[in-house]
Amino acid sequence: MKPSSALAVTLSVALLFPSSGNARPSPRAVVVPPAFPAARHPVLSRRVPVPARLAPAALNGVVKQYCGKCHNDTMKRGNLTLSAFDVATPFGQPDVAERMVAKLRTGMMPPVGSARPKGDTLEALVTELETRLDSVAVINPDPGRRTFQRLNRAEYQTAVKQLLGLDVEAANYLPPDTKSDNFDNIADVQALSPTLLGAYLRAAGDISWLAVGNPKASASASTYTMPKMASQTSHVEGTPYGSRGGMVVTHTFPADGKYQFNVNFFHETTGAFAGGLARGEALEIAIDGARVALIEIDRFMHASDPNGVAQGALPVKVTAGPHRVSAAFVPPRFQGVVQDLISPLKYSLNSTSNAVAYGFTLLPHLRELTITGPYAPTGVTETHIRRQLFTCRPTTAAAERPCALSIVNRLGTQAYRRPLTEEDRDGLMSLYDAGRTASGSFEQGIRLVLEGMLASPDFVFRFERAPSSATASKPYMLRDIDLASRLSFFLWSAPPDNALLTAATRGRLSQPGGLEREVKRMLNDPRAKALSTRFAAQWLRLPDLDVVTPDIRQYPDFDEQLKNGMRQETELFFDDLVKRDRPVLDLYRADYTFVNEQLARHYGMKNVVGPAFRRVSYPDANRRGLLSHASVLTLTSHATRTSAVERGKWVMEVLLNSPPPPPPPGVPDLEATPGSDGARPLTVRERMEQHRKNPSCSSCHKMMDPIGLALEQYDVTGKLRRRDNGMPIDSRGDLWDGSTANNANELQAALLRRQEALLRTFTRHLMAYAIGRRIDAHDMPSVRSIVRSAATQDHRMSAYIMGVVRSPAFRMQKLEPSATVESGPAGASSSFR
Repeated sequence: MKPSSALAVTLSVALLFPSSGNARPSPRAVVVPPAFPAARHPVLSRRVPVPARLAPAALNGVVKQYCGKCHNDTMKRGNLTLSAFDVATPFGQPDVAERMVAKLRTGMMPPVGSARPKGDTLEALVTELETRLDSVAVINPDPGRRTFQRLNRAEYQTAVKQLLGLDVEAANYLPPDTKSDNFDNIADVQALSPTLLGAYLRAAGDISWLAVGNPKASASASTYTMPKMASQTSHVEGTPYGSRGGMVVTHTFPADGKYQFNVNFFHETTGAFAGGLARGEALEIAIDGARVALIEIDRFMHASDPNGVAQGALPVKVTAGPHRVSAAFVPPRFQGVVQDLISPLKYSLNSTSNAVAYGFTLLPHLRELTITGPYAPTGVTETHIRRQLFTCRPTTAAAERPCALSIVNRLGTQAYRRPLTEEDRDGLMSLYDAGRTASGSFEQGIRLVLEGMLASPDFVFRFERAPSSATASKPYMLRDIDLASRLSFFLWSAPPDNALLTAATRGRLSQPGGLEREVKRMLNDPRAKALSTRFAAQWLRLPDLDVVTPDIRQYPDFDEQLKNGMRQETELFFDDLVKRDRPVLDLYRADYTFVNEQLARHYGMKNVVGPAFRRVSYPDANRRGLLSHASVLTLTSHATRTSAVERGKWVMEVLLNSPPPPPPPGVPDLEATPGSDGARPLTVRERMEQHRKNPSCSSCHKMMDPIGLALEQYDVTGKLRRRDNGMPIDSRGDLWDGSTANNANELQAALLRRQEALLRTFTRHLMAYAIGRRIDAHDMPSVRSIVRSAATQDHRMSAYIMGVVRSPAFRMQKLEPSATVESGPAGASSSFR
């Protein structure tokens, strides 16, 4: 901030707060700055008594007496000192002030056991800090800066799907996305490298050939892998009726021709494959539901195969384009008893080396399906992808170039997410001419155009060009066309559709009510499910389920299908909140969920039949909201036991935005704590109590442990239980704010008493995902404003989504020193070309 700007802000604050000296208002007086009418004041919105407004000098004394003992220049606990902090001017140290606000709102400071001021003094302190910070933000809003973004894996897949109707697996081309604050779309960690740029170029080439088809394609192999934890005893959706196990994939065949299908099975270290004692087993290969091959499984076929148990079928003819390929086991021709020791149960092959010994299954377990071809290609059959690409078909040489230009105009606008400029058209048409000349084919000219589009920075990157009048010190409004991309990638994780692009090019998004109309339309579109599968999944850390494998001996019903069901339950639950516009607080208190038969059986619910998920009410009060979802309980557990530390840490970080500090160096990990007293295994509580005897561990663990211990009624996989290692569950504990929680219900009630912290944490994560950057101190006034506004709408989901979209951080931008500035009538630039 320039000195002149700082002086203006200081003078404005002095005018708003004439009582910044030692004068104190009359008891219980409510002083609300003009920026926040009393009806929308955050304290009044919670309908609790409003604290007396204390003068900053008095509040500075409170900070010094109750906070300064630890947070001073000498001790600097939590790497924080408040020695020079002044309540009258918190905007002078916004990062420090916002840390104080966060800790005070959650009730974590001063810590339990330390002296605390009487009455509502702490409420008065945090309200004063928020009011002053928010008033300065009204005078001088700061939308922050964000560099350009590139398409991550998920966005790349949806962009290709929307452009061409082609399903691709971006993981086959692009490296894993770097995450920040749990999200994979944060701009400043999306590093660029020659390797990454090469990956985008290779993907552009391969995808363009798949879309157009390649009548001269050479044979290549694609392998699809089956998780070893996937159950092989139940029917898989998409496979022929009456079959069991196997997999279903969508494979895009590059040309008409013959293709070879090979399968590989899990095998034991002894050389025998799982299911080696079965008789008459066969695997059916089907394309779009029609059988094309039947592979007889020979139990001796592994003997000469050093790479595993493999078997293949004779090459079969397949037409070009995407087809659904399934590989599933069919009933054996031998009608005797099959040696499956526990066949009535759906168990997985978690440990292939011990599977037979433990009796998990003796049936064959598919490991890989490999599709190789084409052999002797004969051409390219017309597909829906080609029809979507070639919207015109020239019949004469003179008609080819006009047809190509129409395809370029339509496809380029969708690919670049903006109207094309003359420079764009000239560049793309030069690619068409080169491809047409080199190959002698109109289609190959279009293919080269498509490859150029997919390799273009205008497709891979999301540029937001600043107006020519923008300066580094003054925020500017985003162009409608850039706002359209922000909105679509936020709500759909996909590029804008034609309706949104049309609204943007006609300037409707910047007109009163225009943005709101598009938000409502887009939330009613099925693509808004991305808010659950992308935003909510990453916020709640559901991808961590991929690396969790509960011990199969202790939890034998846990398999890949159950794990997928757990994740789907949470995603459907969040999606339902968006669709029905339910209050955000239902995340923590809902008495219903979504289950299929397998997950209902896991929870002990009755009368749920079939693989389809449906909404059900919990039969009792033992489960409520997210904290009782098996997904959350499993991803915060270890393979053989629950983890009060991980569960408590998850609540503090994900729900309360109060992450504990990392453990000090030299402190032994909890796993190093003895797990037995010599006579019996210790419970989780007993191990925690031993670990906390180390003074270096106590300060943090007394925050985390009681939260996790309150969830001890749930085992590693989220099942209800009464005992831990033979001892009754002891889940009582003193929480971070001095309240107690003896079980999950009481923990839920304690969290809801801190709903302001819950709602702000949700909002800051939603905003970070929406704008593609981390939330800083200057964003918190907007976060609080969104929560205040949503309170007048019963905290409905749409109020938070709309609040984020209306915020300065979403609609405005600050100019980067090296930012692209628009030029020409269409606002295009030659940068990066």
